[in-house]
Amino acid sequence: MPHANVRVSRKPQVNEGIHLTVSTSATLLPAVVRPTADALHWLSADHGAGPVLDLLDALGWAIVGTSEANVHAISPDGCVYVGWLPEDPSAWQRNIVWHVRVQPADGDAWVQEFGLHTPSEAVAGFLAALVTNSSC
Repeated sequence: MPHANVRVSRKPQVNEGIHLTVSTSATLLPAVVRPTADALHWLSADHGAGPVLDLLDALGWAIVGTSEANVHAISPDGCVYVGWLPEDPSAWQRNIVWHVRVQPADGDAWVQEFGLHTPSEAVAGFLAALVTNSSC
């Protein structure tokens, strides 16, 4: 590359002689958008299973509904069980409606449960993170 003070004979370029001013001013950078407090919409319980079941179906999980309106799902590798248990008396006693059980291939089983007032979108987000970071 030639030094800045050395002139090299060459064919003139189309944009030769045009000088561009480049600025890195903060006013030209994209601003971080933060919604105002009145524009926030927090999730609330809808008492449905739609977002979770849609996610699990899209991921190819085996999903079975019962005559009591409970739903059971198993991951394709069999390592994760998800139960939506709105009509299960033992779930009522524990004040839960979602039951997630994970059996990692190289570790101890663990359980996460979600109550009746947990939005199904939040449960779907939890499961999406679980699937993304699975080690089974």
